[in-house]
Amino acid sequence: MTILVTGSTGRVGRHVVNQLVQRGAQVRVLTRDPLKVQFPAGVEVAQGDMLDIDALRAAFKGVTTLFLLNAVTGDEFAQAIITLNIAREAGVERVVYLSVFEADRAVNVPHFAVKFGAERMLEQMGFSATILRPTYFIDNELMIKDVIVNYGVYPMPIGSKGVAMVDARDIAEIAAIELIRREKAPGKLPIETINVVGPDTLTGLQVATIWSDILGRPIVYGGDDPSGFEQNMASFMPKWTAYEMRLMAERYVSDGMIPERGDVERLTRILGRPLHTYRDFATEITAVA
Repeated sequence: MTILVTGSTGRVGRHVVNQLVQRGAQVRVLTRDPLKVQFPAGVEVAQGDMLDIDALRAAFKGVTTLFLLNAVTGDEFAQAIITLNIAREAGVERVVYLSVFEADRAVNVPHFAVKFGAERMLEQMGFSATILRPTYFIDNELMIKDVIVNYGVYPMPIGSKGVAMVDARDIAEIAAIELIRREKAPGKLPIETINVVGPDTLTGLQVATIWSDILGRPIVYGGDDPSGFEQNMASFMPKWTAYEMRLMAERYVSDGMIPERGDVERLTRILGRPLHTYRDFATEITAVA
C-alpha cells in the first residue's frame, strides 16, 4: 500500500510528502536528484523523471495510489500522458491530480490547456481520481518580495476582479487527505473535482494595501499591464515562459479567480481548520530577513 508522489521537491510536493508521513502513509517519491531534498525518515526514493520509461516502471512497482504533479515545462503534457499510461499499465487506478483553477475555461493559457487535457485523460481512462484545481499560489509572492520591499511596488497584474490566492500548505494538506481517502477506500470512488482557493478574494489594489499595512509605508499597485509584466519576466526566464505568464495574467485581469459558492466552506470542512490568509503569509515572509 504505497503512495507515489511526483513533483516531490517543489513548493507543494514537499508538503504533500510531509503530510502523508505525518498520517502514517507509506510514501515513495520520484525525483531526478535524490540529494536535492532531505526527505523524512521512511520515505522511499526512486530516481528518475516522468519521461524515463524504465525509471517510471520501477517507481510504480507496488504502488497503489499516485499523486501527479508535473511542473510547467515545454513537455508537460508528454509527462502527464506517459505517467498516466504507465500508471494504468501498473494497475494503479487511484490518483490525485494537481490541475489548475478553471482549467476548462482558460484554454488559451498553455499549462491550463495541458492540465485540462490530463483531466480528460483521467476521465476517459477510467481512473478513480480527485482533481484539485488550485488558484494562484500565494507562495509566488516570494519571487516578487524584493520588488515590493525595495521599490514600493506590487508588480503582479492581478487586476480588479479579484483572485482568491491559496497557500501551498493548504493545497498539500488537502491533497494528502484525498490521497489517503482514496488509498483506504474499499472500492473504486468516482472522479471528484475540488476548487482549492484562498479565504479572501483580493484585487491588485487590495494586495498593495495589505503590504502597505505590513511595511508601514505606501506600496503602490503596478497596474493591469500584462505586456509590461511579460517584458520584465523575460529578462530572467525563457521568453516562452514569460509569454505564458502574460497570458495567465491577462486572465486575472479579464476574469479574476473567483471561488464558486461554497468552495471556502468545503475546504474548511476538509481541513478542519481555517485556510491560511494572504495577510498572514505576507507577514511571515516579511519577518524573514
